[in-house]
Amino acid sequence: MVFLPDESRSLPPPPLLNKGSLWLGFAGWMSALMDNAFNQRPVFGAGIHRQVLLATLGCVVGYHLVKRAEYVHAKVDRELFEYIRHHPADFQPSTG
Repeated sequence: MVFLPDESRSLPPPPLLNKGSLWLGFAGWMSALMDNAFNQRPVFGAGIHRQVLLATLGCVVGYHLVKRAEYVHAKVDRELFEYIRHHPADFQPSTG
């Protein structure tokens, strides 16, 4: 899978309810409510199945985006620490 390579499996998974999944779940639910409002249907009463579907879809997408962001940050950290390990003279503590 191009979205997450196999080496990302070594990272611990993020919690199911994280900032990204909650925000995108809320955005999915609000998009269903706005669709009801724009089409002059009862905002909360019509299309409950669509509201649940879009909120769930937003949560899933948010979870995977957070997982990808954690992988990218871990990869950058690994490359930075590898560079520091190979170039210790550039990172001596200053005495002045």
